[in-house]
Amino acid sequence: MPKTSSTPAKSAAQQAAPEPMPETYEAAMAELEALVVAMEAGQLPLDQLLDKYRRGAELLNSCRARLEAVEQQVKVLEDGQLKPWVAS
Repeated sequence: MPKTSSTPAKSAAQQAAPEPMPETYEAAMAELEALVVAMEAGQLPLDQLLDKYRRGAELLNSCRARLEAVEQQVKVLEDGQLKPWVAS
């Protein structure tokens, strides 16, 4: 008679530890783009699709925060005063 495990199966949330954010903006964008391609292919099971969507949202928030931080740091010297840089 085969022995069965008495340990209950772990949920998906318990199995996967949160992935760390990439160290650079470019790496985060590359991962985000890869996630979009995988999701648009339509070949993922629903639970994986949801996990990738969540990861994509985390990456997007990280990229936005990095861009905002850079925008606040970038200044242009104009008429002897530092003014916020505005993209044209």
